[in-house]
Amino acid sequence: MLLLATGLLAGCANIAATPAGTPLADMESRYGTPSYTCTRPDGARRVVWSQLPSGSYAWGTDLDAQGRAVRMQALMSPEHFALLRQGDWTPEAVRCEFGPPGRVGAVGLGEKHEVVWSYYYVLDDRWHSVMYVYLGPKGDKVTHYHSGPDQRYQRSE
Repeated sequence: MLLLATGLLAGCANIAATPAGTPLADMESRYGTPSYTCTRPDGARRVVWSQLPSGSYAWGTDLDAQGRAVRMQALMSPEHFALLRQGDWTPEAVRCEFGPPGRVGAVGLGEKHEVVWSYYYVLDDRWHSVMYVYLGPKGDKVTHYHSGPDQRYQRSE
């Protein structure tokens, strides 16, 4: 895992510039095996290279029928998380789009209890942040999301 994260860190600028049409085998030779793969409801295969849970970056692309990148995207950004505003999101769909969360937890008591997934990212290339994705009391669909500071980088005084 450390080797994968180190390799991704060294190649973060390069992975973001992966051109559409790049074969999966070429991406794997440059960036290693994807940390997560899934199949979307429409049958498209998605691959994600993630530094989470210890890092703050992830990239992903769908693959066309020939196993080539459609469009490599940075996944850990407020702009990308805005996709959660559209439609209904199951845990499987969230994991497929963004990769596995950095942390899974829960907040609230009784009827206010909700499962929360935490995704770590860097805002504006300087602010270590967390996107909290709330999945309701049963953990079965996204109810809302918001960002906050990443406490792992807060100084105690």
